[in-house]
Amino acid sequence: MTMNSRTARRHRPLPILHLALSACVLIPVVDFIVLSSGVQAAEAALDRSDAAAIDAFLRAEAEKKGRVGLSVAVVKDGHLVLAKAYGKRSLETGAAADGNTLFAIGSVTKQLTCASVLMLADEGKLSPADKVSKYYPGLTKADEITLLDLMHHTSGYPDYYPLDFVDRRMRRGIAPDELIRQYAGGKLDFAPGTKWSYSNTGYIILGRVVEKVSGLPLGRFMEQRLFKPLGMTRTVYEPEAGDERLAKGYTAFATGGPERIDPEGRGWLEGAGGVYSTPTDMAAWSMALMSGKVLQPGSLKLMTTQRELADGKLTDYGCGLSVSLRNGRRVWAHNGAVSGFAAASSMVPSTRSAVILMANKENGLAGLPGKLLAILTQDEAQIPKVAGPSADRLALEMFEALQSGKVDRKKFSDDFNLFLTDEKVRRAAARLAPHGKALKTELLSRAERGGMEVTRTSLQCSSIKLVVLIYRRPDGTVEQCFVDEE
Repeated sequence: MTMNSRTARRHRPLPILHLALSACVLIPVVDFIVLSSGVQAAEAALDRSDAAAIDAFLRAEAEKKGRVGLSVAVVKDGHLVLAKAYGKRSLETGAAADGNTLFAIGSVTKQLTCASVLMLADEGKLSPADKVSKYYPGLTKADEITLLDLMHHTSGYPDYYPLDFVDRRMRRGIAPDELIRQYAGGKLDFAPGTKWSYSNTGYIILGRVVEKVSGLPLGRFMEQRLFKPLGMTRTVYEPEAGDERLAKGYTAFATGGPERIDPEGRGWLEGAGGVYSTPTDMAAWSMALMSGKVLQPGSLKLMTTQRELADGKLTDYGCGLSVSLRNGRRVWAHNGAVSGFAAASSMVPSTRSAVILMANKENGLAGLPGKLLAILTQDEAQIPKVAGPSADRLALEMFEALQSGKVDRKKFSDDFNLFLTDEKVRRAAARLAPHGKALKTELLSRAERGGMEVTRTSLQCSSIKLVVLIYRRPDGTVEQCFVDEE
């Protein structure tokens, strides 16, 4: 459960500016060119609501990344552009994943738990400012820590699930109150409100508070107050193992193939990560939350406002959601994972758009959440359409030309030709040629400046990672091309 290269593992918030989860696979250049054209096809498809093109892109992605099963929902401008599942629900039986297949959503559950707390606050049955001591007087600093601190991850209670695998403790079931006693009854990691540190422990407490106040089990409360009213008929809190709709969970180690893995013992997930769902159901949830159908305006604002710490520093987290900006658009998001599963959910309230992805393999989403979110938040109207090859292909061509010491000056503007002297090209070739072929190519960003398309493309060589910055006029003329080490 650490925010590292396995970001999706164990209930971690989705840091918006780092959505592209790291992958340890180097994609051959020829393969990447196909992938990149798929990204551009997906961008165009979203612009014209061409579900078939998006489907083709995602299908290719699912096959290339070797995932087990993948399910996705994309909402743009309030309309469901795509809802599709790919791959297998179970490798053992060969059963295909489909729109009814339930995936564990891990910490995406947290926004549902927070909404449950805030719904009760809207009804005057509790307050986010309530001290934990009102519900659990025996816990450490319970008379200082508030429910809002728990939702914000600023309580100081240690996280009971900090690792990226199910250890011996979690193979056995545990009563939630015993979990709370063990992990919120001892020494704090820090004074309440002074730091931000992700802690699932607080969300077990929050789930139990909902139960104490409502008189209902958390799953029953969510079903009655969230799932049924929103038509989320394929969303279940801690389902029974025999539910035939459930996908089987898989893991892999050191680039190995997928292996079946057992879930955590009963009681370890609860309000921190106990929900199974489908992307379509979670798309319905996202639209309802963004449109104000779930919470009163004040509670929604509280849920989606960053926490200010005691020293004035802002976190990038609200209540069960990370809160940040992407290309000037506010984005609410979270990822999550439990044993064998990965999920990611992102919402763009200003455009009533959302991307939800789920996979039944640990780290099974790789960079997909970032790629799809980038499409939704890209302001294409500001970026000129340019003639010529795709940005990533051009970056690769320019890199190879500089390596060879032979550039096609007809592609360049007069000013750039004057800047890029033959001596500069010769010296660039001497420096770049030893790095060999680019093994992986990735378009990092597209923007506009001075009426030009501005792109940054990453090139991974065997011994170095480079970034190619290119400015192009709409007619395809290259006004600038710089290559630097990342």
